[in-house]
Amino acid sequence: MPVSIEHFRLPRYREIPDVGLYLDQTVKYINPFLAPLGFAEITPSMVSNYVKKGYISNPVRKQYSADQIASLFFIAIAKNVVSMENIARLFDMQENSYSRPVAYDYFCGELENMLNYTFGLTDEIEDIGTTDTEQRKILQSVIIAVVHIIYLTSQFDSYTQEQSKPALPSPEKSDIS
Repeated sequence: MPVSIEHFRLPRYREIPDVGLYLDQTVKYINPFLAPLGFAEITPSMVSNYVKKGYISNPVRKQYSADQIASLFFIAIAKNVVSMENIARLFDMQENSYSRPVAYDYFCGELENMLNYTFGLTDEIEDIGTTDTEQRKILQSVIIAVVHIIYLTSQFDSYTQEQSKPALPSPEKSDIS
């Protein structure tokens, strides 16, 4: 198990800077949080494309708000298992059900919950959230798929590292007789 998963935690909505971060600052803020997951870093051009395609709103005076940064966290993680078109659908579902802070914090809690369970850090999956909606099931399915990819990649990487270690010499029988 990677040590980085053991301490993995995304910032909650209230912890995301809402002073307005410029594009490079936004990317530098997000990437260290995502690094333990093993996914590719987001780049300024990726963020610009998400804005251009309407997945996140235009920055105000070239600065990204907490809403946009929360959306970027979700996109950076979910895009590993869901198309951008379906991520846009997830955003639509979220906007019809919950505020961005509530939805984002729920996403963070479920992701961390499932990571801890899948990597054997807890014996049970916590019950997070109080409603049982189709949107919740869809989001949980996205999270489960992401976590399984993270887990499988981690296990394959560990296996590869073990295979590349030189074999220990076998102990020779002593001639004590």
